[in-house]
Amino acid sequence: MIYWILKYLIIGPVVKAVFRPWIVGRTNVPSTGAAIIASNHLSVSDSIFFPLMIDRPMSFLAKSDYFTGKGLRGRATKLFMKGTGQIPIDRTGGKASEASLNTGLQVLGRGDLLGIYPEGTRSPDGKLYRGRTGLARMALTARVPVVPVVMIGTDEVMPIGRSIPRVGRVGMIIGEPLDFSRFHGMESDRYVLRSVTDEIMVALHRLGEQEYADVYASTVKERIAAASD
Repeated sequence: MIYWILKYLIIGPVVKAVFRPWIVGRTNVPSTGAAIIASNHLSVSDSIFFPLMIDRPMSFLAKSDYFTGKGLRGRATKLFMKGTGQIPIDRTGGKASEASLNTGLQVLGRGDLLGIYPEGTRSPDGKLYRGRTGLARMALTARVPVVPVVMIGTDEVMPIGRSIPRVGRVGMIIGEPLDFSRFHGMESDRYVLRSVTDEIMVALHRLGEQEYADVYASTVKERIAAASD
C-alpha cells in the first residue's frame, strides 16, 4: 500500500514534473513474469527514477546502511526505501552474499521484477566497470531473463556525497531481454557465470556511452581512498 501511495500519489507526480525523465524501450520490460533488471549505477537516485517510469512494481537490492540510520532523518530514509520497494542486503561478502542471493530468489520466485547493479557499487567516476557474477548466478538459478538498462544523467542530478538532488533531466534506455536458457543447470560453473556476466556488461556498454574499464569499481574506490590518505 505504501509503495502505491508513494509511486502514484506523492513521489511519482513530483519527480515527473520536476525532473521530466525520459525513457526509451519501455516495452522491453516484460509485462508479466519474473525478470532481472540489470542497470549501470551512477547515483543512489537510480533506484528511485527507474521504478517510477515503468508500470510494474519492482524491487532493488539496496545496501543495508539505508535502513539503519538514526534519528528523524534515518527513520524517514528507512520509510522511503521500504515504500519504494527497496530490499536491504548486507554486502560484506561470504554468508551475507548467500543471504542476498536467497533474498533475490524469493522476489523472483513470486514472479516479480528485481533490480540489480552488476557493478556491485556506484561508479566513482562515470565509467562502466566489470560486473560481479552474483547476478549471473541468480539469473541462471531462477531461470529468468535479464533486461539491461542504462541510466543517464542521474550522477549530475545527484552525485556521490549529495543528499539533495539538483534539478535536471534524467533518462533511461531499456534494452531487449537477454535469454540465458542455454546455460540452465550450469549456475555452479564459474566460467559460465563470468561469460554470462560479461555478456550483460557488453549489452550495457552498447546501450550507453560510458567508457568501459575491466576492473571492479570497488577496487577503484579503494585506490582513490588510499591516494587521499
